[in-house]
Amino acid sequence: MALNIKPLADRVIIEPAAAETQTASGIIIPDTAKEKPQKGTVVAVGNGKKDEPLTVKTGDTVLYGKYAGTELKFEGKDYLIMKEDDILAII
Repeated sequence: MALNIKPLADRVIIEPAAAETQTASGIIIPDTAKEKPQKGTVVAVGNGKKDEPLTVKTGDTVLYGKYAGTELKFEGKDYLIMKEDDILAII
């Protein structure tokens, strides 16, 4: 997927995964009780800082902090833009 936004420096744009709609035992979770996802796919990366290249790349699935990033709506889709430091792990 091509995204027409280019993040600067050490920032990345992440497309959050869909929130869980059902528990493992089959109970359906209502919209008011759904938790904000903490997993997503990297869709764009910046160039990194001088002498500090980025370790994530486009297409990586990552875990990030619950309150990390700034929400962004672009062409009808929700994204998060955050610094690479806010990413906890690549899965």
